Amino acid sequence: MSSASPSVPRDTIIHGLGRGVINLVCLLGDLFLFAWEMLGWIITRLPPRSNLWSCMYHIGIQSIPVILITGGFIGMVLAVQSYDQFKLMHLENQIGAVIAISLVEELGPVLAAIMLAGRVGTSMSAELGTMRVTEQIDALRALGADPIHYLVVPRFLACCLLIPLLTIIADAIGILGGWFFSTQILGVDSFYYWYYSKNFVFAYDVMGGIFKSFFFGAAISLISCHRGFHCGAGAEGVGKAATEAFVYSFIVIMILDFLLGVSIVNFYHFMQTVYPGVLR
Repeated sequence: MSSASPSVPRDTIIHGLGRGVINLVCLLGDLFLFAWEMLGWIITRLPPRSNLWSCMYHIGIQSIPVILITGGFIGMVLAVQSYDQFKLMHLENQIGAVIAISLVEELGPVLAAIMLAGRVGTSMSAELGTMRVTEQIDALRALGADPIHYLVVPRFLACCLLIPLLTIIADAIGILGGWFFSTQILGVDSFYYWYYSKNFVFAYDVMGGIFKSFFFGAAISLISCHRGFHCGAGAEGVGKAATEAFVYSFIVIMILDFLLGVSIVNFYHFMQTVYPGVLR
């Protein structure tokens, strides 16, 4: 009498897709609970000033060289790529408008956020991940301090406050870099560069870019701290947490850029319909 061999379930594409969806839902739920606890601490009690100033120095002051290089070369690259097309239409004097509007609305906030996700986000994730692996976070709990209040809240506030300021610096340096290359190398008249930049860029455009950078900073800090707090064991876990922090931050920045861009444009059209010229 032959006994039936037990059937082994196959791992199909449907199984993999289901696992991926479940893991994504669990990740988003855990991130939401992490953010909710952090916001609770922000409302009830701010972190010590010493922690906040230290995080602001690390995130803000030490990021200025990266922002200066990024912003300056973005402006010069825009000048190089735009000049030939504008010259074909005899509009090369208006190149300043293209550089300025591209930087303040889109390229300045997004590229600055991506650079900071790589410099600041991975650093925060690796630092907190190392603290998790070496049980320093557990030691904080044993001493009666809440790790989220002591470690996460200062980094979150520093990113939300300083990344918009760094975006302003990137925009300004990018416009100056575009001006230098356009006038000194391409022969564009300096007066027309600033004239068209002033006439085509409005305060609403600048504020829209700064508004987006605030959400980019919040996303970078929240995701990086979350991945550091949930770091795996050993050096491999720390490296994986730092990589995930950058990749997840990059994806979220792109999604937020699209959603906020659509919202800003729709709000502009709504305000122009109700109050014509109010945002100019």
